[in-house]
Amino acid sequence: MSHDTSRARVSAEAPLELRRESGRLETPRRLVDRLTQALSELGVEHAFGLIGGANAPFVDALGRSAIHVTHCRHEGGAAFAATEASLVSGRPALVFATTGPGILNALNGLAAARWEGARVILVSGITSAAQRGRWAAQETSAFTLPPSGIFSEGPLFDYATVVEDVAELENIATRLALGLQRPQGFIAHIALPIAMQGALRPEYVTVPEVSLALPSCSASDVAQCRQLLPPGKFVIWLGFGARHAGKAVLELAERAEAHVLATPRAKGTFPEDHPLYLGTTGMGGHEGISERLRTLAPQRALVLGTKLGEGSSFWSSALVPEGGFVHVDLDPGVPGAAYSGVPTAAVQAEISGFVEALLAEYPPAARRFVPPVRSMQRLVARPGLARAAFLMQEVQGIVVDGSDAVVMAESGNAFAWASQSLCFREPGRYRVSTGFGSMGHFAAGAVGAAIARGGKVVAIVGDGSMLMNNEVSTAVQYAAPVVWIVLNDGGYGMVDHAMRASGFSPVGTRFPKVDFAGAARAMGAHGRVVTMEGELAEHLRGALAVPGPCVVDVAVDPDEPSPVLARVKSLMKQGKESIEGEQ
Repeated sequence: MSHDTSRARVSAEAPLELRRESGRLETPRRLVDRLTQALSELGVEHAFGLIGGANAPFVDALGRSAIHVTHCRHEGGAAFAATEASLVSGRPALVFATTGPGILNALNGLAAARWEGARVILVSGITSAAQRGRWAAQETSAFTLPPSGIFSEGPLFDYATVVEDVAELENIATRLALGLQRPQGFIAHIALPIAMQGALRPEYVTVPEVSLALPSCSASDVAQCRQLLPPGKFVIWLGFGARHAGKAVLELAERAEAHVLATPRAKGTFPEDHPLYLGTTGMGGHEGISERLRTLAPQRALVLGTKLGEGSSFWSSALVPEGGFVHVDLDPGVPGAAYSGVPTAAVQAEISGFVEALLAEYPPAARRFVPPVRSMQRLVARPGLARAAFLMQEVQGIVVDGSDAVVMAESGNAFAWASQSLCFREPGRYRVSTGFGSMGHFAAGAVGAAIARGGKVVAIVGDGSMLMNNEVSTAVQYAAPVVWIVLNDGGYGMVDHAMRASGFSPVGTRFPKVDFAGAARAMGAHGRVVTMEGELAEHLRGALAVPGPCVVDVAVDPDEPSPVLARVKSLMKQGKESIEGEQ
């Protein structure tokens, strides 16, 4: 990852002690002042979180720094906002939280950040050493929380530490500088005891200039891959890790006449209207891909930047060519894990560099592939509740084709419909979480993305997710240009459909209808209500024209068959295999 290591600007209106002289912040001397200075130099521009007594000195330092502070309504929402701010900007983002419930509230969003490959640093306030074990208010120590996993490295954090001495800041800055260069993401936790936050740190924290060498293929390895991938005899399967290599992948596909698949998180990395594009796999994926692969009969698949987990593949054997995979990933533990019985040539390398090197093994394309003019049959508006399929048709024309807004689809029926229905031609326009898949991720995360990109973000969310976690009030406070399109069917639609399809009777999946537009207006946002399909276009255009936040409350048909039923089949298969294995 590259980031701007120049020192962040401080306005001329800043207090005298914060003005720069000879490129230095002149007098901040507390540990927290030195830490915020280092975080700014590491590329952090945005911080999201909540203030409490135990982190007040740190937040005070943040407020007087060059970092833009967004005070959220819930730490989970703050962590989701930081995740999406990081991914949309390419920079690290900061989460700040207080002791006990503040830290625990943030963990869900931070787990999502780890799954999504974001760069997020949590700075928390914790109980000071002298008060630990004495039942301090919201005590945060080994007496009340498990230290392993929260205050140490593990599945949640790539790096974690409790600061007990001001001299530790130099090492912390070095560890952060190294970790933030990892292209696969980096999640860190810096826990600050209350007593340490005001401790004096006279010396400046030196942020080192470090360079992390990424794995790359030798010329002989690339040549060997070329032998395994003859032109016209392989397909390319793209994941989120290949999103920065879209241009090179397009060139490779055309030179080698290789058809392309993409996971939901990789939509747009390869133009979805290109003649070589076969479709989206996994959650909300396209039907008919297996049949097309059978017809094409490729020898192998070149897998780029995806773990091929359930949300990306359903572990379907119909997607596996006879010769297996050439699987490229930075993590050597990824190739072969999801499809353990499939022949796999594992390549540990950075995706963009690998594809650029492989391109040299194929001659320039002999013909130019021109995307066909789309002649899809359009649905016609009808009376009654809106169909999700019709809503997606309007979103395609007005939001995707008619604006530069980033589209984010929430876990549930929302992302199943969006992944299946929407067509993107460039990377960076679509976000979805099919792995961790937390409800409320994009209902809150859209605010962070809008603030970081300084442009419109459209979140497609279910009513259940909108009730679970959103940051509409935060968007109002900071005039974030977010549009929430709420699929309002009065229930947990995905769960309801899945239970019925599995032969179960839904339990508590319906709940009273909510006036989301009215709730938005009560918080100071714009609110629009759609009760019929013919009203959608007007309200979507109106929402995009609003400079601040807007909620579009769409009454959708709860009985429309959901694209999520493929997930049901996957779960039923897992259950069947489990039962058979016990017999």
